[in-house]
Amino acid sequence: MSEAVNAAERESMEFDVVIVGAGPAGLSAAIRLMQQAQDAERELSVCVVEKGSEVGAHILSGAVIEPRALAELFPDWKERGAPLTTAVTEDQIYLLGDATSARRIPNALVPKTMHNHGNYVASLGNLCRWLAEQAEALGVEIFPGFAASEVLYHADGSVKGIATGDMGIGHDGQPKDSYTQGMELHAKVTLFTEGCRGHLGKQLIEKFALDKDADPQHYGLGIKELWDIDPAKHQPGLVLHGSGWPLTGKGQEGTSGGFFLYHADNHQVVVGLIVDLNYSNPWLSPFDEFQRMKHHPLFAQYLEGGKRVSYGARAITKGGFNSLPKMTMPGALLLGCDAGTLNFSKIKGTHTAMKSGIVAAESLFKALGENDSAGQDITAFTDAFKASWLYDELYRSRNFGPALHKFGTLMGGAFNFIDQNLCGGKLPVTLHDTRADYAQLQPAAQSQKIDYPKPDGKLSFDKLTSVFLSNTNHEEDQPSHLQLRDASIPIGTNLPTWAEPAQRYCPAGVYEVVEEASGPRFQINAQNCVHCKTCDIKDPSQNITWVVPEGGGGPTYPNM
Repeated sequence: MSEAVNAAERESMEFDVVIVGAGPAGLSAAIRLMQQAQDAERELSVCVVEKGSEVGAHILSGAVIEPRALAELFPDWKERGAPLTTAVTEDQIYLLGDATSARRIPNALVPKTMHNHGNYVASLGNLCRWLAEQAEALGVEIFPGFAASEVLYHADGSVKGIATGDMGIGHDGQPKDSYTQGMELHAKVTLFTEGCRGHLGKQLIEKFALDKDADPQHYGLGIKELWDIDPAKHQPGLVLHGSGWPLTGKGQEGTSGGFFLYHADNHQVVVGLIVDLNYSNPWLSPFDEFQRMKHHPLFAQYLEGGKRVSYGARAITKGGFNSLPKMTMPGALLLGCDAGTLNFSKIKGTHTAMKSGIVAAESLFKALGENDSAGQDITAFTDAFKASWLYDELYRSRNFGPALHKFGTLMGGAFNFIDQNLCGGKLPVTLHDTRADYAQLQPAAQSQKIDYPKPDGKLSFDKLTSVFLSNTNHEEDQPSHLQLRDASIPIGTNLPTWAEPAQRYCPAGVYEVVEEASGPRFQINAQNCVHCKTCDIKDPSQNITWVVPEGGGGPTYPNM
């Protein structure tokens, strides 16, 4: 944007705490802060900003939810009507050998972290909507449709708060008639809970060198669909997990990940595939792997005759304990999946994100009482985090992902069985995975090209039809939120070296190479973006930066 409007002229609001992101970590922190204020009869102002059009609009997860942290927030969560109503009734773990075979793994041989007794199949988006209601009832101010676009700093370098993005900026960077200036939200402490690969969290990690003592963060791309199925096939609470085909086919050496299918309520199932983003073949398309996966008899037995009602995709942080950055900095905390607290050995991040928010709130409330500015590192958080079950759980699972990456599915699984089931996660060894995901791609000329079958429109579908079901919408006349560091790299470097993999790793058809008379042209269809962040993670030249679009833009996930 031009300098027509000076940032110093923006209106500002003051809060005790500003929270960026209305996900499980941010809402849990807000709730716990206000619970403590209520108990202590203290005034406290807490604000949550959310880039989605409503709370839950951008929330995507499997999800099988462990209620441990929820029970700490609300011991009476069932009586309060929390939307966790479908208890897990059975776990089934499979290893798929090819397009037709499936071998069920006896539960006794499965790492116990993957057992789901006591957990619930649920919509995380709906849980966040419910948490937002509880937070507002306690006095938390929640502002959906406002994207935090900038971190604000004091003169001493500590975090001052955030600024929301301007609205009504045209594609040319100039204000339109609908222009509305963003606001500054100042806080004694700011909590960043943006989810995986948070736009501002990424900046803070770099600015404060929060990851200097950590392994590189690792990611997976999760793609999910919601289906209405034949009631006769529906088994509420049945949970299927597994790995193998289609990620073990020709040209996919070293590609890892896993699938899930959960029977929820209302005769619905959620089905999905997580593809680890450390894969090496640039011809691989996670979206197309997922579409052909559904033709396997293990999934088709439930999906055939059903109707797909929603689609979404989201990257997940899976580096775990070894990849955790420092979570404190002057004036701010980095929490939940913004920091990478997901426990990949459980394939769960909701309860861990919530617990990080609870620990932060309890540490912060005390710090706010002792130091009204609270502008220094919240050192009490680090101590409380290390004393929590969250730290212990992540520590015990520290080897899970590195073992699978180093040893493969079978040998890695055997290592994890010994580590988790026999040694309780306390083997006297720590495995590390120190190569960044984006650096794993091999040149296209050295890789096996993968030919994917055409979708049949019954079990498998194309990208644009899928994006339609995500209810994704962006104001088209706005600056692209997918920014290229160097506009020449996609065609000049990525195309000849890796066959421009953005065409395939993006699950929403955002990136295209268009052949024209003058030569190939790189096209960005930003309006299709489902905010999964895969491009920001996987681009081999690290040339794409995902920034927030105009507030309210993006997907609107129902019941996801």
